[in-house]
Amino acid sequence: MKMRFEQLTAQLAKPLLPIYVVSGEEPFQVDQAVQQIRQVAQQQGYSDRQVWDAGKDFDWQQVLASASAMSLFAERRLLEVRLPSAKPGDAGAKFLRAYAEKPVEDNILLLILGKLDAAQLRSKWLTALEQVGAFVQIWPIELNQLPGWIRQRMQVRGLTPSVEAVQLLADRIEGNLLAADQEMEKLLLLHGPGDVDADDVIAAVSDSARFDAFAMIDAALSGQAQRATRMAYGLRAEGVELPAVVGALAYQTRQLCQLAQAMAAGQRLEQVFSQFRVWPKKQPPMKAALQRYSAPQWQALHARLAEIDRISKGFRPGRAWDELVQLLVSIAGTELFPPARVDLR
Repeated sequence: MKMRFEQLTAQLAKPLLPIYVVSGEEPFQVDQAVQQIRQVAQQQGYSDRQVWDAGKDFDWQQVLASASAMSLFAERRLLEVRLPSAKPGDAGAKFLRAYAEKPVEDNILLLILGKLDAAQLRSKWLTALEQVGAFVQIWPIELNQLPGWIRQRMQVRGLTPSVEAVQLLADRIEGNLLAADQEMEKLLLLHGPGDVDADDVIAAVSDSARFDAFAMIDAALSGQAQRATRMAYGLRAEGVELPAVVGALAYQTRQLCQLAQAMAAGQRLEQVFSQFRVWPKKQPPMKAALQRYSAPQWQALHARLAEIDRISKGFRPGRAWDELVQLLVSIAGTELFPPARVDLR
């Protein structure tokens, strides 16, 4: 059976299944799901835990041999196989299908996978495992879902946060769930259970946001100038090399030039997105950006990157990160001060 991460606790309160598959690209939630399964299994007598890291040449028969071996103390076993690539290969796929047909009694097979692509989700080995076990597919928490996740995690700890406290914590950790969980633990230790307001969060929480260049670019494209600015300076504080950020932004502005030119030639937005293979998740910020500027304006913004690149390499005087921030603000539809060399009219 397929289930969401939120449904796992309820399932574990029922009789345990012979197979659990946990897959996802959010490390914190994957670890949380795996820890839950381990804990409940141990409580129910599965005290012998054996772990394998399944690489390219992994011998899957080791798992079957361990499951079938007699134990001196008749212990139940948790057979934990980690497969980050989510590709078991022909031998692994054959083994998993056979094991699903006849799981070994007094054993739980826990398969921990990386992100599955569309073909893997339709694979016969995964379908076979789902029929007799649980498949927990974990998705990253979107930015608009983060406050609700934080509130729920705080309430479990006995904390009752205000709306402002939740939002402030969400802003400070921005997508880093492990950092969020650690900050909530710190808040509980320093503050104790009970009501929590924004001042309590400010006093207890460090700014541990995980900044990402492409997330920063999406913020600018979406018109979120303040957020893009904060992320840019966060990248600088983390020691990220400016040329890497400039390269990511150059790719994006170059694509926007092409999209805007295609639209100017009469193509519909949906056609343009399909032609240039813009992912559905990427389409909202791209649409907002294309509504903001025309093709010549995007060409002008793209040209400013060349100047920033020269400054960063010492070929021109200036403060490259500050220039980058002004460009991001311009992309978001605002100006800190008029650009010196480029006319966007």
